Amino acid sequence: LPQLRIVVCLSEQPPEGMLSWKLFMARAGEISSDRLVERRGILSCDDPINIQYTSGTTGRPKGATLSHHNILNNSIFIARRMKFTDKERVIIPVPLYHCFGMVLGNMCCMVNGATMIYPSPGFDPLAVLQTVEKEKGTVLYGVPTMFIAELEHPEFENFDLSSLRTGMMAGSPCPIEVMKKVQSIMHMTDVQVGYGMTETSPVATQTVIGTPLEKQVGTVGQIHPFQEIKIIDPETGLTVALGETGELCMRGYNVMLGYWNDEEQTRAAIDTAGWMHSEDLATMDEDGYVKIVGRIKDMIIRGGENIYPKEIEEFLFTHSKIAQVQVIGVPDLKYGEVVMAWVMLKEGEHLTEEELIDYCKGNIAHFKIPTYFKFTDTFPMTVTGKIRKVEMREISIEELNLSQASSVETA
Repeated sequence: LPQLRIVVCLSEQPPEGMLSWKLFMARAGEISSDRLVERRGILSCDDPINIQYTSGTTGRPKGATLSHHNILNNSIFIARRMKFTDKERVIIPVPLYHCFGMVLGNMCCMVNGATMIYPSPGFDPLAVLQTVEKEKGTVLYGVPTMFIAELEHPEFENFDLSSLRTGMMAGSPCPIEVMKKVQSIMHMTDVQVGYGMTETSPVATQTVIGTPLEKQVGTVGQIHPFQEIKIIDPETGLTVALGETGELCMRGYNVMLGYWNDEEQTRAAIDTAGWMHSEDLATMDEDGYVKIVGRIKDMIIRGGENIYPKEIEEFLFTHSKIAQVQVIGVPDLKYGEVVMAWVMLKEGEHLTEEELIDYCKGNIAHFKIPTYFKFTDTFPMTVTGKIRKVEMREISIEELNLSQASSVETA
């Protein structure tokens, strides 16, 4: 890192060569008002402030270039929907190098004068529970896998979480049953769900306090102010009717400047009219509530039938012995693709493939019943806690010896 000049450490006694946060803040007094005025004259709100790399869940990470205007305004509108005040005590277990931690965590607090609390250097469900109780946290953030880990922790019932009022669950789709538990036994009655992308600074849609329960647990809310969304047919580019499934596209102040040093990928993501193409499949109802159905790349086409993994995941998650489940498509010589479920059981539970098939019969369409099951203790994840389905598919093809089927063109 030849250009690195300063490393700031939150510790009061940082390692040699680093600055403590306290000393770093004190340096502000060394800057004259004239220098600040001079610097302000050469800055623009549209200047890049951050190159935020995408999670890489469906491919290699790309550097989304975000401006001051992007992230500052997004944090203001996120906080307004959560009714932030300067009295909030926000527990932030999500990484600060991710847009969740940077914008929803840090920026939302800074624009409201709220307190930022970091439970541990890396995610630790026990540390989160301890910190909520000790610091009387009012707001808790996390991706669904984090909330699941907290709910499933063996010491969960020992902690008083009654100070919590709201929070944000984002980053990946959340099972409805998990949302209900967060609301009821974690006391986060007004927990919100947000949807967006690194490329949209990041939040585009969000629920609000007072959203009807069925909308709160089943959708990702409504569009933010000063943004636009549309849902299109990925093949024709035409806007679909309300309630129909298509690709979610976004436009507004929040769309990134582009991918750093990658004009080709930028043109592929943002069309000439300024619409950011998400590659997420969604529906929108008459009230503007958006529901994420799945990823275009994750959609399974079995013998001509379109299957959305999220629907099967939601169903399997209702089984009392299942802690987490992820569904993917794997190649098949006859159907092109078939359904496979990776299943993580709750501690001490036992379940067979035959029992799961019986559980599915009569409850979901026969072609949606997984052909393969894999019982696992872990899922391939990014460092930010998102499931890497691309890697799951690669592992499954190798373990099931499906490489021959994967080379067959089905469309």
